Amino acid sequence: MEMKKIRKSKKPWPTKAAMEQVYALNLWGSNTAAFYSGVGSHNPDLINPYLEVLTSFLNSFRAPLVVCDLGCGDFNIGKELVRHTKNYIAVDIVPALIVHNKEKFNQERLEFQCLDIAGEDLPSGDCAVLRQVLQHLSNTEVFAVLRKLTDFKYVVLTEHLPEGDFIPNKDIISGQGIRLKKQSGINLTTPPFNFKVLFEKQLVSVPLKDEKGVIVTTLYNLF
Repeated sequence: MEMKKIRKSKKPWPTKAAMEQVYALNLWGSNTAAFYSGVGSHNPDLINPYLEVLTSFLNSFRAPLVVCDLGCGDFNIGKELVRHTKNYIAVDIVPALIVHNKEKFNQERLEFQCLDIAGEDLPSGDCAVLRQVLQHLSNTEVFAVLRKLTDFKYVVLTEHLPEGDFIPNKDIISGQGIRLKKQSGINLTTPPFNFKVLFEKQLVSVPLKDEKGVIVTTLYNLF
C-alpha cells in the first residue's frame, strides 16, 4: 500500500472533540436515547440489508472471526452481530459513549474500548468493520487508519457516496460533515490512498429515499 508519510504531532487528532460535540448537541438527530448515532444506525431500510449481508459473511466461516468494530457508535447495529463472532471488540472515540455502552450492553464475547483509531493502536482481530466512519475523517486521518488496517485479513467498509460518477477522496475537516457536500466520497483503492487489496466485493448498496446518495458496503480481502 502506497502511503504518504504522516507527520507526528504532539497535538491530538481533532476528531475526539468534534464527536463529543455531535453527541452532546444531538447533531445527528435526537430521540429518547442518551446517545443517538443517527438514522443511518436506526432506519430499518438501511440497517436490515446491511445486517443480512454481514451476518451471511460472518457465518460463512467454520471458525468464527474476531471482529473489531471501529467506530461502534450507539451500538444499535453491532449488538446484532456479536453472536456471529468469536469475539467482538467495539471501539469508539467518545469516552462517555463507551461508558454508556458498557452499562447497556452485556453480552458474552463482547468488549468495549475507548480509542482514537487514527492516533492509537488498534485491537487485534481478523476483520475490521467501519460503518460510515471514514467519511467523517480528513484524508490525513484516513491515511493514519489505513496503515493499521493492514493487520486485518478482512475489512468491511460502509460509506455514504454520491450517486453516479464523482471525484473520490476530496479532503475535509474531520467532524460531523462528510464529503457528500463536495460531491465526493471515500474510495480506498484510488488516489491518494491507493489501498492495496487482494480483491474487493460490493456486499450491498442502498439508495437513500429522502437524501442524496447511496450507502455502499464493500468487503476487502487484504492477504
